[in-house]
Amino acid sequence: MRVVGRWDLLALVINGIVGAGIFGLPAKVHALIGVWGVLAIVACALLMAVVVFCFAEVSSRFDGTGGPYLYTAEAFGPFPAFLVGWLLWLARIAGICAIAGILAEYLALLIPGIDRGAPRAILLTVIIGGFTALHVSGVARSVRVGNLITVAKLVPLLALVAYGLIAIDGSVFAPAAWREATVPSRSNFSSAVLLLTFAFVGWETALVAAGETRDPRRDMPFALLVGLAVVVALYVGLQAVCIGLLPELATSTRPLADAATALVGPIGGTIIVIGATVSMLGTINGGMLTISRLPLAMAHSGQLPAVLGKLNSASRAPVHSIVLSAVVVWLLALTSTHVYVLTISTIARLLVFAVTCAALPVLRRKVDAPPARFVLSGSLVVPIASLVLIAWLLSGTSGKETRDVLLAAVGGSVLYVVVQAAAKRGPR
Repeated sequence: MRVVGRWDLLALVINGIVGAGIFGLPAKVHALIGVWGVLAIVACALLMAVVVFCFAEVSSRFDGTGGPYLYTAEAFGPFPAFLVGWLLWLARIAGICAIAGILAEYLALLIPGIDRGAPRAILLTVIIGGFTALHVSGVARSVRVGNLITVAKLVPLLALVAYGLIAIDGSVFAPAAWREATVPSRSNFSSAVLLLTFAFVGWETALVAAGETRDPRRDMPFALLVGLAVVVALYVGLQAVCIGLLPELATSTRPLADAATALVGPIGGTIIVIGATVSMLGTINGGMLTISRLPLAMAHSGQLPAVLGKLNSASRAPVHSIVLSAVVVWLLALTSTHVYVLTISTIARLLVFAVTCAALPVLRRKVDAPPARFVLSGSLVVPIASLVLIAWLLSGTSGKETRDVLLAAVGGSVLYVVVQAAAKRGPR
């Protein structure tokens, strides 16, 4: 049932991007490069836009569920598609776990102790269990909740930007201030851009739900490009406000909350903490949609057990896939640190991005490929630039997490072989 419209897709894109990262990154970026952090956000957005443009063309060819998994199957065949689907599932699982852990830490500002021991376990169980029940009830209801969360998360952030830009001293960004500021080293600027990448991923959440979208081939490019533009404007505004309001920004642990406190007093900080909580809940909601639809698409292709592809007769939701994914999220969230799973999520996601960008020229050459409704100009310049960018970003990741992602890919390959062998034997 196709119930997701153009504006629903846009909300999914924004929900996916604006998660936990922006609530801490302004301080980390400022510590690296100072006032130049505003330009680093623009640079990161331009680099990410190159990747998004590739996805916009590729996604405009398809109207089924699966996103990058579906694109890879058409371009490269079933086994590469399985690996992409497996890695994207891993990325979203790990991402939800990371955000759930950060959410517990934020809530500890309002409810001391909830980020440790039994209270943390209970909190995570309630959050994951609640979203599981919501998605089991059907995609239409979960999308409506996602739209409400998108509005709720953006209102306090937009208010902070609007009021903060009026209140800050404009001399902070005057030409004289830029001349006096220390020009960051190439290494520090690159590190800041790499760090900001973590705050610009998540838009691929919307792609996986294309099978439940009314007109995905037309609406997906719109949602991707408009969503990225909205987020860039928001991030630049937030960074500028934090620089203008917080002389101690480099050492702040809650920069947006501290900026709101400086602006209107303690109530402002509390509102931002609540906004951060809503933001992370929205990202978890969008992530739950993705992680359940990937096993659904892979089961329909015979690459995972058929039970994961069954839909509930009433809600039309893939209940088995939702429950399995939720259980994995719950177990991993209880047993891992959010820094580790966040890094795992980013590495796996970048690998998926690379395969989709590489699929663009392949699909252009395939005579029987579905036609594109959105076509990039510039021949191969954009996909090649995307692959170079992704390789650069991956070169800055740590060896331990990269190793673990590769081990997960090997484990998925073994599962693929087992499922295919079982299918060939047939029922006994």
